[in-house]
Amino acid sequence: MSSVTAGSINPEKTAFSVILAVSFCHMLNDIMQSLLTALYPLLKANYALDFVQIGLLTFTFQVTASMLQPAVGIVTDRWALPYTLPVAMLSTCSGLLLLAHADHFWMLLLAASLIGIGSAIFHPESSRVARLASGGRHGLAQSLFQVGGNAGSALGPLLAAFIVLPFGQGSLSWFSVVAVTGFFVLSWVSTWYVRHRRSTMSRAVPSRTLPLPKARVLWTVAILVLLTATKNVYLASVSSYFTFFVIEKFGTSVQQAQLMLFLFLGSAAAGTFLGGPIGDRYGARFVIWLSILGVIPFALMLPYANLFWTGVLSVVIGLVFSSAFSAIVVFAQELVPGRVGLIAGVFFGFAFGFGGMGAAVLGIFADSHGIEFVYRICSYLPLLGIFTVFLPKIPSR
Repeated sequence: MSSVTAGSINPEKTAFSVILAVSFCHMLNDIMQSLLTALYPLLKANYALDFVQIGLLTFTFQVTASMLQPAVGIVTDRWALPYTLPVAMLSTCSGLLLLAHADHFWMLLLAASLIGIGSAIFHPESSRVARLASGGRHGLAQSLFQVGGNAGSALGPLLAAFIVLPFGQGSLSWFSVVAVTGFFVLSWVSTWYVRHRRSTMSRAVPSRTLPLPKARVLWTVAILVLLTATKNVYLASVSSYFTFFVIEKFGTSVQQAQLMLFLFLGSAAAGTFLGGPIGDRYGARFVIWLSILGVIPFALMLPYANLFWTGVLSVVIGLVFSSAFSAIVVFAQELVPGRVGLIAGVFFGFAFGFGGMGAAVLGIFADSHGIEFVYRICSYLPLLGIFTVFLPKIPSR
């Protein structure tokens, strides 16, 4: 483990203690966030919501986060604000407590927006810390950081199934203990961040020279945003409506449906972890190709499979599709050097916001045409991965 003592910080050495700390807090943060999605069946019953309102909850959370994340990234690229990390955890905790005691739909929307604000602050800065602590192993650091979030997203439905569903919506307030834990860990991380900055003040500022012509860079970033948005529309739709899909199509119980969602999200966490080290070895571009194009046949089969094969295909889709995200972030950071916060904000923010907007639009179709129709539409989204053919090779620096 790496020490946080200022004199012992070595910027060239991978600080696994710091990376694992931000990954752990990413898990705690996303456990709290994923409870919102996992509780949709309970909220639908308690507040007599329709699928449009379910989509609006997803929209409010993800768009609140997406609108703020690039702004947070731009600000923190210019001015270091390390202690915003524990503040982010407090915002998420406030949203969760409000969600536990809401008595009207507009309070659910406010709770979702507070959770989104916490996400907007947390993701760009914690992604920056992971890169600073990577010691040059950027793919590994981003994967370890991101896998914490995926693990949290997978654990959320499981905790909802075995804690919140049996004990009621008010039991969400118990998870404030999770937020307090994250607050203290992130306070420690922020202290390391300050000491790291002090130890590297005498070093030259990294070059912001673009490795390719500006027009080519902008075109490539647009393609990466499109690929990430496509992936997140698909994954957000699966996460938001998967429980309803298996209940309606196969007649499973709510707890069985939550377990199916856990399998999908757990495989997504595993895929995220594998993507980074493979990208460090073979290149981020290779991982993007393999993930985005490789998922197409499995996604096309999912709406027509029986219960057993739905489980198998969802695991394969989560494993393959999620391996791309860390590689996309690293590829974009190499494409636009010196703007770590902005890139993290764009890809954790705007691209994820498209997932929320897609979920809201698909909620309208779910109400009018049924859940199975939505899954047939979603099965064609990965075909947009053909745009990976336009990704350039980045010259060695």
